[in-house]
Amino acid sequence: MSDLAPIPEEDCLAAWCAGDDWCAITCTMDVLGKKWHPVIVHRLLADGPLRFNELATAIGPITNKVLSNGLQDLQDEELVERSIINDQPVEVEYALTPHGRSLEPVIDALEDWGRAHLDPGESEAESVC
Repeated sequence: MSDLAPIPEEDCLAAWCAGDDWCAITCTMDVLGKKWHPVIVHRLLADGPLRFNELATAIGPITNKVLSNGLQDLQDEELVERSIINDQPVEVEYALTPHGRSLEPVIDALEDWGRAHLDPGESEAESVC
């Protein structure tokens, strides 16, 4: 599909696939493959910087622990940054980094694909979603 050079092993999150032409997909899914990661990125793309409770409300059915872990994972990948906006009481805000915002076409493509393949009229056996 692509004429891009393989990702060097030292740059690849999934070192076991370095050198294979599909490794970039594996590395991307290593970052976005957890259930809530793309949802968190999607909400921050749509709503901009949010405090923890605002983000939890925007997402809906997510526990605080899962959201906290997801935000930490995304911070570790340098996709989300945490900023203290007030010391007393402590208030923090989460925003996408430029690296995180670069995922917008990926998140849009996932959303478009999901909308195209989610048909409420289909039985569960026929629908992929």
